[in-house]
Amino acid sequence: MTTVDLEVPGPAGPLGATLELPDGAGPFPGVVLVSGSGPLDRDSDHKRIRFGVSRQLAAALQAAGAASLRFDKRGVGQTDLDWRTAGLEDNADDVAAAVETLRARPEVRDDAVLVVGHSEGAILAGMVAARGVPLAGVGLLSGVARTGRDVLRWQTQAILPTLPAPVRGLLRLLRIDLAAKVSRNHDKIERTTTDVARIGGARLNARWFREFLSHDVVADLRRTDVPVLAVTGAKDLQSPPEDVHRIAELVGPRAEAHLLPDVTHTLRRQDGTPSLKRYKEEVRRPLDPAVVDLVVHWAARVTAGAAT
Repeated sequence: MTTVDLEVPGPAGPLGATLELPDGAGPFPGVVLVSGSGPLDRDSDHKRIRFGVSRQLAAALQAAGAASLRFDKRGVGQTDLDWRTAGLEDNADDVAAAVETLRARPEVRDDAVLVVGHSEGAILAGMVAARGVPLAGVGLLSGVARTGRDVLRWQTQAILPTLPAPVRGLLRLLRIDLAAKVSRNHDKIERTTTDVARIGGARLNARWFREFLSHDVVADLRRTDVPVLAVTGAKDLQSPPEDVHRIAELVGPRAEAHLLPDVTHTLRRQDGTPSLKRYKEEVRRPLDPAVVDLVVHWAARVTAGAAT
Protein backbone atom coordinates (compact mmCIF):
# COMPACT_ATOMS: atom_id res chain seq x y z
CA MET A 1 0.00 0.00 0.00
CA THR A 2 1.24 3.49 -0.91
CA THR A 3 0.53 6.95 0.50
CA VAL A 4 1.39 9.97 -1.66
CA ASP A 5 1.23 13.59 -0.50
CA LEU A 6 0.40 15.92 -3.37
CA GLU A 7 -1.46 19.11 -4.25
CA VAL A 8 -4.81 19.63 -5.92
CA PRO A 9 -4.57 22.68 -8.23
CA GLY A 10 -7.69 24.39 -6.92
CA PRO A 11 -9.06 27.48 -8.71
CA ALA A 12 -7.97 29.79 -5.85
CA GLY A 13 -4.68 28.05 -5.12
CA PRO A 14 -3.18 24.62 -4.42
CA LEU A 15 -4.85 22.38 -1.85
CA GLY A 16 -2.79 19.95 0.21
CA ALA A 17 -3.96 16.39 -0.39
CA THR A 18 -3.23 12.72 0.23
CA LEU A 19 -3.56 9.94 -2.33
CA GLU A 20 -3.93 6.42 -0.93
CA LEU A 21 -3.16 3.53 -3.29
CA PRO A 22 -3.73 -0.17 -2.63
CA ASP A 23 -1.23 -2.90 -3.42
CA GLY A 24 -1.04 -4.07 -7.01
CA ALA A 25 -0.43 -2.66 -10.44
CA GLY A 26 -3.77 -0.95 -10.96
CA PRO A 27 -5.35 1.00 -12.40
CA PHE A 28 -7.78 1.13 -9.49
CA PRO A 29 -11.22 2.62 -8.98
CA GLY A 30 -10.90 5.91 -7.11
CA VAL A 31 -12.88 7.87 -4.53
CA VAL A 32 -12.65 11.59 -3.73
CA LEU A 33 -13.50 12.01 -0.03
CA VAL A 34 -15.03 15.34 1.01
CA SER A 35 -15.23 16.59 4.60
CA GLY A 36 -18.00 18.50 6.35
CA SER A 37 -18.42 22.21 7.00
CA GLY A 38 -15.98 24.56 8.67
CA PRO A 39 -12.17 24.48 8.82
CA LEU A 40 -11.63 20.73 8.46
CA ASP A 41 -8.47 19.22 7.08
CA ARG A 42 -8.09 16.30 4.67
CA ASP A 43 -8.79 13.82 7.50
CA SER A 44 -12.03 15.60 8.49
CA ASP A 45 -10.31 16.86 11.64
CA HIS A 46 -10.88 20.23 13.30
CA LYS A 47 -8.22 21.71 15.56
CA ARG A 48 -10.61 21.17 18.50
CA ILE A 49 -12.12 17.81 17.56
CA ARG A 50 -10.87 14.97 15.37
CA PHE A 51 -13.78 13.52 13.42
CA GLY A 52 -11.48 11.40 11.24
CA VAL A 53 -14.22 10.52 8.74
CA SER A 54 -12.14 10.84 5.57
CA ARG A 55 -9.06 9.26 7.12
CA GLN A 56 -10.94 6.15 8.24
CA LEU A 57 -12.85 5.76 4.98
CA ALA A 58 -9.60 6.10 3.02
CA ALA A 59 -8.02 3.29 5.01
CA ALA A 60 -11.03 1.01 4.49
CA LEU A 61 -11.17 1.73 0.76
CA GLN A 62 -7.43 1.13 0.38
CA ALA A 63 -7.73 -2.23 2.13
CA ALA A 64 -10.57 -3.13 -0.27
CA GLY A 65 -8.55 -2.32 -3.39
CA ALA A 66 -9.69 1.24 -4.13
CA ALA A 67 -7.62 4.42 -4.38
CA SER A 68 -8.75 7.59 -2.63
CA LEU A 69 -7.93 11.28 -2.60
CA ARG A 70 -8.71 13.56 0.32
CA PHE A 71 -7.75 17.21 0.58
CA ASP A 72 -7.47 20.11 3.01
CA LYS A 73 -10.08 22.82 2.80
CA ARG A 74 -8.92 26.35 2.06
CA GLY A 75 -6.93 27.84 4.91
CA VAL A 76 -6.54 24.50 6.75
CA GLY A 77 -3.67 22.04 7.10
CA GLN A 78 -1.14 22.43 4.29
CA THR A 79 -3.43 24.78 2.33
CA ASP A 80 -3.18 28.57 2.41
CA LEU A 81 -6.00 31.12 1.89
CA ASP A 82 -8.72 32.02 4.41
CA TRP A 83 -11.50 29.48 4.88
CA ARG A 84 -13.85 32.25 6.04
CA THR A 85 -13.84 33.84 2.57
CA ALA A 86 -14.76 30.66 0.67
CA GLY A 87 -18.39 30.24 -0.34
CA LEU A 88 -20.31 27.03 -0.88
CA GLU A 89 -19.76 27.32 -4.64
CA ASP A 90 -16.02 27.79 -4.05
CA ASN A 91 -15.95 24.58 -2.05
CA ALA A 92 -17.74 22.77 -4.86
CA ASP A 93 -15.15 24.12 -7.31
CA ASP A 94 -12.43 22.59 -5.12
CA VAL A 95 -14.19 19.21 -5.15
CA ALA A 96 -14.41 19.35 -8.95
CA ALA A 97 -10.67 20.10 -9.08
CA ALA A 98 -9.99 17.10 -6.81
CA VAL A 99 -12.02 14.87 -9.14
CA GLU A 100 -10.02 16.09 -12.13
CA THR A 101 -6.76 15.47 -10.25
CA LEU A 102 -7.73 11.91 -9.32
CA ARG A 103 -9.01 11.06 -12.80
CA ALA A 104 -5.67 12.21 -14.27
CA ARG A 105 -3.60 9.85 -12.12
CA PRO A 106 -2.24 6.89 -14.12
CA GLU A 107 -2.90 4.57 -11.16
CA VAL A 108 -6.65 5.34 -11.29
CA ARG A 109 -9.36 4.36 -13.77
CA ASP A 110 -10.79 7.63 -15.05
CA ASP A 111 -14.13 5.91 -15.75
CA ALA A 112 -14.46 4.67 -12.17
CA VAL A 113 -14.12 7.75 -9.95
CA LEU A 114 -16.67 8.38 -7.19
CA VAL A 115 -17.21 11.24 -4.76
CA VAL A 116 -18.20 10.43 -1.18
CA GLY A 117 -19.00 13.39 1.06
CA HIS A 118 -20.08 13.79 4.68
CA SER A 119 -22.43 16.56 5.87
CA GLU A 120 -21.53 19.67 3.83
CA GLY A 121 -19.37 17.30 1.80
CA ALA A 122 -22.53 15.45 0.78
CA ILE A 123 -24.05 18.70 -0.49
CA LEU A 124 -20.85 19.45 -2.42
CA ALA A 125 -20.82 15.95 -3.91
CA GLY A 126 -24.37 16.51 -5.16
CA MET A 127 -23.41 19.89 -6.58
CA VAL A 128 -20.55 18.53 -8.69
CA ALA A 129 -22.69 15.62 -9.88
CA ALA A 130 -25.43 18.05 -10.93
CA ARG A 131 -22.84 20.10 -12.86
CA GLY A 132 -22.08 17.05 -15.00
CA VAL A 133 -18.57 16.43 -13.66
CA PRO A 134 -17.62 12.92 -14.91
CA LEU A 135 -18.41 10.54 -12.06
CA ALA A 136 -19.28 6.87 -11.67
CA GLY A 137 -21.36 7.55 -8.55
CA VAL A 138 -21.95 9.77 -5.52
CA GLY A 139 -22.03 8.81 -1.84
CA LEU A 140 -24.00 11.09 0.49
CA LEU A 141 -23.29 10.54 4.19
CA SER A 142 -25.57 12.61 6.44
CA GLY A 143 -26.96 14.34 3.36
CA VAL A 144 -30.03 16.57 3.15
CA ALA A 145 -32.90 17.15 0.74
CA ARG A 146 -33.96 20.71 1.58
CA THR A 147 -32.53 24.24 1.53
CA GLY A 148 -29.87 25.27 3.99
CA ARG A 149 -32.32 27.59 5.75
CA ASP A 150 -34.71 24.69 6.28
CA VAL A 151 -31.85 22.48 7.49
CA LEU A 152 -30.79 25.05 10.12
CA ARG A 153 -34.41 25.55 11.18
CA TRP A 154 -34.74 21.79 11.64
CA GLN A 155 -31.46 21.63 13.56
CA THR A 156 -32.66 24.22 16.06
CA GLN A 157 -35.84 22.27 16.77
CA ALA A 158 -33.89 18.99 17.03
CA ILE A 159 -31.19 20.33 19.35
CA LEU A 160 -33.44 22.31 21.70
CA PRO A 161 -34.82 19.26 23.61
CA THR A 162 -31.26 17.94 24.09
CA LEU A 163 -30.05 21.08 25.89
CA PRO A 164 -29.50 20.75 29.65
CA ALA A 165 -32.64 21.34 31.69
CA PRO A 166 -31.23 24.52 33.36
CA VAL A 167 -30.55 26.03 29.91
CA ARG A 168 -34.05 25.22 28.70
CA GLY A 169 -35.46 26.64 31.92
CA LEU A 170 -33.48 29.86 31.50
CA LEU A 171 -34.75 30.25 27.93
CA ARG A 172 -38.33 29.91 29.18
CA LEU A 173 -37.70 32.30 32.07
CA LEU A 174 -36.27 34.94 29.74
CA ARG A 175 -38.99 34.22 27.17
CA ILE A 176 -36.40 33.59 24.48
CA ASP A 177 -37.75 31.85 21.40
CA LEU A 178 -34.56 30.18 20.23
CA ALA A 179 -35.93 29.25 16.81
CA ALA A 180 -37.07 32.83 16.18
CA LYS A 181 -33.72 34.21 17.35
CA VAL A 182 -31.82 31.90 15.01
CA SER A 183 -34.12 32.84 12.12
CA ARG A 184 -33.50 36.55 12.75
CA ASN A 185 -29.75 35.93 12.63
CA HIS A 186 -30.19 34.19 9.29
CA ASP A 187 -32.09 37.23 8.01
CA LYS A 188 -29.19 39.44 9.10
CA ILE A 189 -26.70 37.20 7.31
CA GLU A 190 -28.71 37.31 4.09
CA ARG A 191 -28.58 41.12 4.17
CA THR A 192 -24.76 41.13 4.33
CA THR A 193 -22.66 41.69 1.23
CA THR A 194 -19.14 40.91 2.46
CA ASP A 195 -17.32 37.58 2.63
CA VAL A 196 -16.96 37.87 6.40
CA ALA A 197 -19.40 39.57 8.80
CA ARG A 198 -19.96 39.80 12.53
CA ILE A 199 -23.36 38.46 13.61
CA GLY A 200 -24.36 38.23 17.26
CA GLY A 201 -20.79 38.94 18.30
CA ALA A 202 -19.33 36.11 16.20
CA ARG A 203 -17.18 36.54 13.09
CA LEU A 204 -18.80 34.37 10.42
CA ASN A 205 -18.16 33.26 6.87
CA ALA A 206 -21.13 35.27 5.66
CA ARG A 207 -20.62 34.40 2.00
CA TRP A 208 -20.80 30.67 2.73
CA PHE A 209 -23.88 31.13 4.89
CA ARG A 210 -25.69 33.20 2.24
CA GLU A 211 -25.06 30.55 -0.39
CA PHE A 212 -25.88 27.69 1.98
CA LEU A 213 -29.14 29.22 3.20
CA SER A 214 -30.53 29.50 -0.32
CA HIS A 215 -28.92 26.55 -2.09
CA ASP A 216 -31.45 24.21 -3.72
CA VAL A 217 -30.24 20.70 -2.90
CA VAL A 218 -33.45 19.25 -4.36
CA ALA A 219 -32.61 20.63 -7.80
CA ASP A 220 -29.13 19.06 -7.61
CA LEU A 221 -30.56 15.67 -6.70
CA ARG A 222 -33.07 15.79 -9.54
CA ARG A 223 -30.23 16.47 -12.00
CA THR A 224 -28.07 13.64 -10.68
CA ASP A 225 -28.02 10.75 -13.15
CA VAL A 226 -25.37 8.48 -11.62
CA PRO A 227 -25.74 5.85 -8.88
CA VAL A 228 -26.22 7.38 -5.43
CA LEU A 229 -25.63 5.93 -1.97
CA ALA A 230 -27.42 7.82 0.83
CA VAL A 231 -26.60 6.90 4.44
CA THR A 232 -27.80 8.76 7.54
CA GLY A 233 -27.97 7.90 11.22
CA ALA A 234 -31.36 7.79 12.91
CA LYS A 235 -29.91 9.89 15.78
CA ASP A 236 -28.48 12.62 13.56
CA LEU A 237 -29.12 16.09 15.03
CA GLN A 238 -27.64 18.05 12.12
CA SER A 239 -29.07 16.34 9.03
CA PRO A 240 -32.75 15.34 9.12
CA PRO A 241 -32.78 11.52 9.17
CA GLU A 242 -35.98 11.38 7.12
CA ASP A 243 -34.21 13.15 4.25
CA VAL A 244 -32.28 9.97 3.43
CA HIS A 245 -35.41 8.47 1.85
CA ARG A 246 -36.32 11.74 0.13
CA ILE A 247 -32.86 11.72 -1.50
CA ALA A 248 -33.56 8.32 -3.01
CA GLU A 249 -36.98 9.44 -4.24
CA LEU A 250 -35.52 12.51 -5.95
CA VAL A 251 -32.68 10.63 -7.63
CA GLY A 252 -34.79 7.67 -8.70
CA PRO A 253 -34.03 3.97 -9.19
CA ARG A 254 -30.25 4.42 -9.31
CA ALA A 255 -30.25 5.48 -5.64
CA GLU A 256 -30.23 3.42 -2.48
CA ALA A 257 -30.97 4.75 1.01
CA HIS A 258 -29.95 3.42 4.43
CA LEU A 259 -31.15 4.78 7.78
CA LEU A 260 -28.90 3.35 10.47
CA PRO A 261 -30.30 2.95 14.01
CA ASP A 262 -28.42 4.60 16.89
CA VAL A 263 -25.92 6.31 14.53
CA THR A 264 -25.33 10.05 14.98
CA HIS A 265 -23.96 12.80 12.76
CA THR A 266 -20.40 11.73 13.62
CA LEU A 267 -21.20 8.39 11.93
CA ARG A 268 -20.67 6.55 15.21
CA ARG A 269 -23.17 4.53 17.20
CA GLN A 270 -24.43 6.12 20.40
CA ASP A 271 -26.75 4.64 22.99
CA GLY A 272 -29.30 6.81 24.77
CA THR A 273 -30.36 10.32 23.88
CA PRO A 274 -28.07 11.97 21.34
CA SER A 275 -26.60 15.41 22.02
CA LEU A 276 -23.88 17.57 20.54
CA LYS A 277 -22.06 17.44 23.89
CA ARG A 278 -21.35 13.75 23.32
CA TYR A 279 -19.40 14.30 20.09
CA LYS A 280 -16.03 14.45 21.88
CA GLU A 281 -16.71 11.07 23.46
CA GLU A 282 -18.08 9.59 20.23
CA VAL A 283 -15.09 10.48 18.07
CA ARG A 284 -12.77 8.48 20.31
CA ARG A 285 -14.32 5.41 18.70
CA PRO A 286 -14.01 4.33 15.05
CA LEU A 287 -16.74 4.93 12.51
CA ASP A 288 -19.67 2.56 12.81
CA PRO A 289 -18.83 -0.61 10.86
CA ALA A 290 -22.18 -0.47 9.05
CA VAL A 291 -21.28 2.93 7.57
CA VAL A 292 -17.86 1.75 6.41
CA ASP A 293 -19.19 -1.51 4.97
CA LEU A 294 -21.94 0.26 3.02
CA VAL A 295 -19.47 2.70 1.46
CA VAL A 296 -16.85 0.08 0.61
CA HIS A 297 -19.24 -2.49 -0.85
CA TRP A 298 -21.26 0.11 -2.79
CA ALA A 299 -18.06 1.60 -4.24
CA ALA A 300 -16.87 -1.84 -5.35
CA ARG A 301 -20.23 -2.73 -6.87
CA VAL A 302 -20.69 0.57 -8.73
CA THR A 303 -17.16 0.76 -10.12
CA ALA A 304 -17.25 -2.90 -11.18
CA GLY A 305 -20.12 -1.95 -13.49
CA ALA A 306 -18.47 1.18 -14.86
CA ALA A 307 -17.51 1.27 -18.53
CA THR A 308 -13.94 0.22 -19.28
